[in-house]
Amino acid sequence: MNSSIITRTAAAPFETVVARLPDIAKAHKFGVLGVHDLKEKMNSKGVPFDRECRVFEVCNPQQAQLILSGNITVSAALPCRISVYPDGNRTVLATIEPAALMGLFGPAPAGAEVVAAQVRQELIQIMDEVCGA
Repeated sequence: MNSSIITRTAAAPFETVVARLPDIAKAHKFGVLGVHDLKEKMNSKGVPFDRECRVFEVCNPQQAQLILSGNITVSAALPCRISVYPDGNRTVLATIEPAALMGLFGPAPAGAEVVAAQVRQELIQIMDEVCGA
């Protein structure tokens, strides 16, 4: 598995996980800025795609402000995303490792490593709670 991707699995059905994620993210001070239904979007463009997959754009504005103040080019990678998709009899949640994202933008501004670690911990807690852990 790619070390730049953080995953969690849930025994709960896909639709249950999708329904739970926004409230749990909000409880961790992450707003859901948008949700992309990849199956619906691709099919609406005439591209056959049969897999369910929802991509949630989530953001903690205070954390984002700290990072963006130090390096505005990081805006190309924000907001954070959590994808949700069924895989066999389980549902998978996946997100990109925040420190890996920061590494794409050159030397990190002072304090960025701490913010990335905090965001990582919050994203993991959100995913763990959505999975019922």
